[in-house]
Amino acid sequence: MNQLLDRKVAEIVGKVEFSGALQVRKNGMVMYESAFGQSNRSDQLANTLETRFGIASGCKVFTAVGIGILVDEGKLTFQTRLKDCLNIDFPHFSEDVTIHHLLTHTSGIPDYFDESVMDDFEELWKENPMYKMCAPKDFLPMFQNREMMFQSGSKFQYNNAGFIVLGLVIEYLSGMSFTDFMETKVFAKAGMHQSGYFSLDQLPMDTAIGYIDDEEAGTWKSNIYSIPIKGGADGGAFTTVEDMMTFWKVLKDHTLLTKETTEQLLTPHALSDENEYYGYGIWIDKADDKITKHHVMGYDPGVSFHAAVYVDGTELVILSNKSVGAYGIMLAIEEVLSL
Repeated sequence: MNQLLDRKVAEIVGKVEFSGALQVRKNGMVMYESAFGQSNRSDQLANTLETRFGIASGCKVFTAVGIGILVDEGKLTFQTRLKDCLNIDFPHFSEDVTIHHLLTHTSGIPDYFDESVMDDFEELWKENPMYKMCAPKDFLPMFQNREMMFQSGSKFQYNNAGFIVLGLVIEYLSGMSFTDFMETKVFAKAGMHQSGYFSLDQLPMDTAIGYIDDEEAGTWKSNIYSIPIKGGADGGAFTTVEDMMTFWKVLKDHTLLTKETTEQLLTPHALSDENEYYGYGIWIDKADDKITKHHVMGYDPGVSFHAAVYVDGTELVILSNKSVGAYGIMLAIEEVLSL
């Protein structure tokens, strides 16, 4: 199987000119790992298994864990209403919005980037300079005074602003900045020592620059002007293959959260599509009414990311500093594993 995995991955890597790092494990044993492409094209620095990559929305699960920590500390519950745990005025938000609604994309609050009707993330920063987007509060002018989209709890609609609000809740109840809270209460406690919310203009050593390719012109540019300068509650953390694998381990062994809270995070709460559900910050696939896969993903200009845990004990992490590639690699790996 390992030789077949090598061939299938190599085939897709060549087809999409994959740039990134990946690893596949089965019951804790490494089945496949490799790195491709460059972390810095100008200086021709190669990606390695130790390279840190941006993961865009893939870090929503970290925000959900942060909320879970506050739940375990008794500072709120998943059914706490937003108006009862945050001192910010949202004049048109329903009083029925709860933490559960925000975590499951069922809140109905307005989104600052509605992926169902918008497809160009870069367009946002023409009127809202990306270099000013450093903390959750910086996003408030983009949605705070807008009307609700639908009644809370009535349906699933992916919502980035909901996680921005969760970041504000974390700040208010913890008395810490969102990134400080996450880096000390989640990453440090988990042993994810290479992970963090790094500013794009101050990237640490061994961190991949995100690249956007113009295939027709044969040119490329970095993503420094295409995404917020610093990641936060809805996306933008950096991590490594090893750190992401570590996250799966500490999540399952209850290092970060109690067993009860972990189970809530991993429970299918909202149906997003046929056989696809959403827990708290995490996607969940089902077949024949049984869970087959927990996974997270993230896409930004210059970023593509997938990580998953399967019921048979397989775990995979795919990190890329290009806008596409991770999904095709995941499908190829799943095809081999299904044989």
